[in-house]
Amino acid sequence: MHNAITDVPGIKVGHYTDREHATGCTVVLCVDGAVAAADVRGSSPGTRETELLRPASRVPAVHAILLGGGSAYGLDAAGGVMRYLEERGIGFMAGGIVVPIVPGAILFDLGLVTHLVRPDAAAGYKACQAATDGPVEEGTVGAGTGATVAKALGMGRAVKGGIGTASVRVGESTVVGAIAAVNAYGDVADPETGKLVAGPRNANGGFHDTRELLLSGRAGIPQEARTNTTLVIVACNALLEREEVDKLAQQAQNGLVQAVRPANTMGDGDIVFALATGKTDERLSLNRLGVAVTQVVARAIVNAVRQATGLGGVPSVSEYGKR
Repeated sequence: MHNAITDVPGIKVGHYTDREHATGCTVVLCVDGAVAAADVRGSSPGTRETELLRPASRVPAVHAILLGGGSAYGLDAAGGVMRYLEERGIGFMAGGIVVPIVPGAILFDLGLVTHLVRPDAAAGYKACQAATDGPVEEGTVGAGTGATVAKALGMGRAVKGGIGTASVRVGESTVVGAIAAVNAYGDVADPETGKLVAGPRNANGGFHDTRELLLSGRAGIPQEARTNTTLVIVACNALLEREEVDKLAQQAQNGLVQAVRPANTMGDGDIVFALATGKTDERLSLNRLGVAVTQVVARAIVNAVRQATGLGGVPSVSEYGKR
């Protein structure tokens, strides 16, 4: 296993990275189809096709999920993912026509270097071409290229975010994985130790705690407080019904809340997608799967920040301070 979402049978991941302009996108491919759901808890989301993921939808499966930078402009990259899948005859058959189902979500990275370059259809297509079921590059790549965290005191005190992944085996043949693009207003903490991994930088080489800043009234409301999002995809190879996958997405939010402090703010567009590929018929309880998705989401978020490298004048934790 690679400690990545690609350890889940049926899942591939590809990145498109533009470090010059500090943006990019990431695609998770499930070309054999996967039952999917989404749980949106942030107050500033940017999404596409999430209505199709409601339990009452007649569309049985999705074929890819796109995560991108570029704010709402970055949703254009999903068009390239659709073209890639259409060329290969992968999609939902509608009256004899192939229509790939590609939900997506974006984060706000505009202005870290420039606001004029965003992921487009060509970027989405290239991410698909790069997709692999092997190890997944983490940090300042793909949808995490322009991501930043800990912005309660403005970008001058922020820390570099990124993209991270993790996986765990549960039972005999079930694998649960997650990938997260972390562009949060809040801090990132490691739930396994309780220690802060990244927060607004202070003058002593350490970090402020955003929760304390908010409670004491010392955290302002800079523009950066309105332009944040943590994007998460969890996947498992279990055979689950739509309602069960919907619950899995809800449970995965627990990992986001454990690792991002605070999460789901008025300036965050936090969203979790869940996928079940049905590649194993091993039956595990949703409570057991829920603990697994909570764990891998938190680990993916922490990995995203620890593996990041500085960009656009924002240092990473490895370049600045505590890990």
